[in-house]
Amino acid sequence: MRVLLSTIGSRGEVQPMLALGLELARLGAEVRLCAPPDFRDLIGGFGLEFVPVGPEVSKAGAVRGAVPTLQERRDMIAGTVADQFEAVGAAAADCELLIGCGALQIAARSIAELRDIPYFYAAYAANTLPSEHLPPPPLGPGVDTTADNLTQWKQDADRWNALWAEPLNARRTALGLTPVTDVRDHIFTDHPWLAADPVLGPWPEPADSDLTRSESRPSAAELAGSGVGLADADPLPRDRQWGSGLDVWQPGAWMLRDQRPLAAEIERFLAAGEPPVYFGFGSMHMAPETGRAALDAARALGRRAVILRGWSGLNVRDDATDCLVIGDVDHQALFPRVAAVVHHGGAGTTTAVACAGVPHVVVPQRFDQYYWADRVASLGIGFAHAPGEVTAATLVSALEDALAPETVMRARELAPALRTDGATRAAQRILSLAPNGS
Repeated sequence: MRVLLSTIGSRGEVQPMLALGLELARLGAEVRLCAPPDFRDLIGGFGLEFVPVGPEVSKAGAVRGAVPTLQERRDMIAGTVADQFEAVGAAAADCELLIGCGALQIAARSIAELRDIPYFYAAYAANTLPSEHLPPPPLGPGVDTTADNLTQWKQDADRWNALWAEPLNARRTALGLTPVTDVRDHIFTDHPWLAADPVLGPWPEPADSDLTRSESRPSAAELAGSGVGLADADPLPRDRQWGSGLDVWQPGAWMLRDQRPLAAEIERFLAAGEPPVYFGFGSMHMAPETGRAALDAARALGRRAVILRGWSGLNVRDDATDCLVIGDVDHQALFPRVAAVVHHGGAGTTTAVACAGVPHVVVPQRFDQYYWADRVASLGIGFAHAPGEVTAATLVSALEDALAPETVMRARELAPALRTDGATRAAQRILSLAPNGS
């Protein structure tokens, strides 16, 4: 079976798709992964076929806090849609199934429809899918955050249409496809997958709901094409076409199994003293002084520090032996060996910290990160840093709470309850849709 995986975004969007791709390949599928050009070496290094789409995302918005003008945003949107139809369309030419992951999969379902192949949409956080139980993630003006959740989601749909409907429908019309009236729900479908751990980030529906699928058996809609010709395949009642009526399947988080050892310099640092505090903000563009604040906070608590450079290029200009500044690292190998993790609250990082059984300090910046900060706090496995400036003083206060004995114990106790087989379950389900189940 030939499977196309497509995603637009930072490493947080790409790495889970890589994990799924490797599981599919292990089970005998042919896998092609379409992602921004930043990730050519990462994906190629694991032996999967890579197809670039769009510009390098690490260079987009490189100036912290930069806000595009209205015309710049329109140009970016038009360019993104054009790039996706060209790159993803070509990559799908000989594929039998398409998985789109992340909200910016504007073209993927249209391409699957054009090719007459099944399409699935996967999300990484429950609050990115419409539900009466959670508000949408903050994405700028257009949504009244004081309104009830369903009203906010309807306003969110209007915002999607205002931004994306015109360029998407222009392409669909040119290809002979019918225009869509609701861009967001067109992308998500009525039966999305939620690639998140069901304990750490559950889909917020009653456990006995027939709309929350936990079994591995594909639904009739999936077998009929899962998004292609959906109206004729196991349709949901009209009053359940969106919101809490989504037919969500939650296999667990898609975690990359990286067997490569930690770098020698990291091993030496870990062996030289007590477990350090790790500070990493991934693709977030943090203030230059954040690195120094992190080290000062660790020192104030008598701890050593490991600091990830990330897209901000954090550094401390300090040659002391109690701090190590590093590049990309395997979270699953490092996190069990640190005292606590201070991070931005991306879905993958949050899951890796939770699985390691160490406490978090979550410093959310955007999108689903506020949701993960709330989940960490509500589960008692860490502390949610307040929005705003990050200083040594705020980090010290947050770490004191996160390193409290009861929080450390709760983080350790929760770890065994989390699933680590989400990518395997999703890969098995995908292959069950192939002719003859192979």
